Amino acid sequence: MADDHKKEIDQLSGTETTGHEWDGIQELNNPMPRWWLWTFFVCILVAICYWILFPAWPIPGGNTKGMLGWTKYNRLAEQLADAQGKQEVFFKQIAEWPIEKIPGDPKLYAFAVAAGQAAFKSNCVMCHGLDASGQGRYPNLNDDDWLWGEGTLADIQQTITHGIRTDDPKTRFSEMPAFGKQGVLKPEQISKTADFVISLAKKPDWNSEAGKIFKDQCVSCHGMEGKGDRKVGVPNLADAIWLYGGDKESIVYTITNARNNVMPNWNARLDPNTIKALAVYVHSLGGGK
Repeated sequence: MADDHKKEIDQLSGTETTGHEWDGIQELNNPMPRWWLWTFFVCILVAICYWILFPAWPIPGGNTKGMLGWTKYNRLAEQLADAQGKQEVFFKQIAEWPIEKIPGDPKLYAFAVAAGQAAFKSNCVMCHGLDASGQGRYPNLNDDDWLWGEGTLADIQQTITHGIRTDDPKTRFSEMPAFGKQGVLKPEQISKTADFVISLAKKPDWNSEAGKIFKDQCVSCHGMEGKGDRKVGVPNLADAIWLYGGDKESIVYTITNARNNVMPNWNARLDPNTIKALAVYVHSLGGGK
C-alpha cells in the first residue's frame, strides 16, 4: 500500500513540515530536544514524589500530611528544643556559680551577657531606654555614677532582685522629705538652697543663709561636701551628673516635692538565672566595678 503522506520540505529553512497549513503558512516539524523532554519528565516525577512525601494538597480539615510528616513547624520545634538544651547547660552553670565568678569563664560570660541583653530588651527598655541611658528620667546605666552600691555585680543583682522602695522585705529604701510640701522650708528658703546646691560643684558659701539651711536639713544625708552616700541611695550633688535635672527649676521642684521613684522587684517576674544574666549585662555596659 502506498504511503499517502508525502514529506514536504520548507524551501527557506530546509526543515520538514507537518503537512498542516493555515492561510498559506506551513507548520515546521521541530520536535523538542531530547534532553529537554527528559528534564520535563524528571520534574513531573519529582513533583509526584514531593506530593507523596511532604504536606502538599489542601483537603477538608487541613492538608495531606505526607509520608514523612515533615513540616516547618516541626523543624522549628526541633531547633528550639536543641537550642534550649544547649542553654540549659549554661543556665545550670549560672545557677551554681557565684555571680562574681561568671566573668572568669569567657563562654559563660558571653552567654550571660547575651541572655541578659535579651531580658533587658523585654523588661527594662521602657524606663532605661534601648541604650540604657535612662532617657533623662531614670538612672543612666552606662556611667559609673551609682546609687545603692558601687556598681558591683552583687550590688546590681541585689537591686534587680528586690527593687527600690517596693513591698519586698529586702528592698532598698530611702526617702527624701518634701521640704516645701511638708512645710519644712518656705519658698524663698528653697530658692536659696537650690542656688547653694548648684554652687556645691564650685566654692559654696557655708556662712550664707542657704549654707546654714543645707547644714541643718541636708548634711545628715548628703554630707558636708554634698557627695551623698551610694550605699543608701543618696545622690552626689557636687558632680555634673543629675537624675532629674541640674538646673535651678528642677532642683527647686525636687526640694519642694521630693522624688522617690520606685523600681520593681524583678524576683516576682523573672527567675534567678535570668536576673543573674541581667545583672551581668548591666555590669558589662561599662559603669560597673
